[in-house]
Amino acid sequence: PNPWDLGTARLLAGLGFEALATTSAGHAFSVGRKDGSIGRDETMAHVAAIASATDLPVSADLENGFGDAPECVAETIELAAKAGLVGGSIEDASGRADQPLYGLEESVDRIRAAAEVVRSLPFSFTLTARAENYLVGRPDLKDAIRRLEAYQEAGADVLYAPGLSNEADIASLVK
Repeated sequence: PNPWDLGTARLLAGLGFEALATTSAGHAFSVGRKDGSIGRDETMAHVAAIASATDLPVSADLENGFGDAPECVAETIELAAKAGLVGGSIEDASGRADQPLYGLEESVDRIRAAAEVVRSLPFSFTLTARAENYLVGRPDLKDAIRRLEAYQEAGADVLYAPGLSNEADIASLVK
């Protein structure tokens, strides 16, 4: 489940959940802001607080890694690990209206940089790579699958394509 503050993290832990994941939208909304409007420093403070609120493992929504360059994404993963997280997701949405998705090669480089950091950590950290096609108005199943396969090759542990709602498309993606 996705707590948006310390209280919900503790509540969910008390209900018996075995792990938590943060929500960037939930956090932003809980402080009266739009999704995507909270920067890396504020996000890291938030996820560190969530991670310290319980003994449960926590994975975080790290949006697009808070920068375009692979080095920035790698630094975000390092900061996430230092904040006490054991997992994080990186999406391929750029946040730009003119080009809502990073190009495939650029996206793969960003996931590869994150995976290199993950593999160097002294503990297990789960890297989730997100293909955001359906959330940015580019509902192209073949492209989403091509992206996820490339992210797997680049070292992602979990592959996620949010926004699919058609059962046949979901079955094709899983296959």
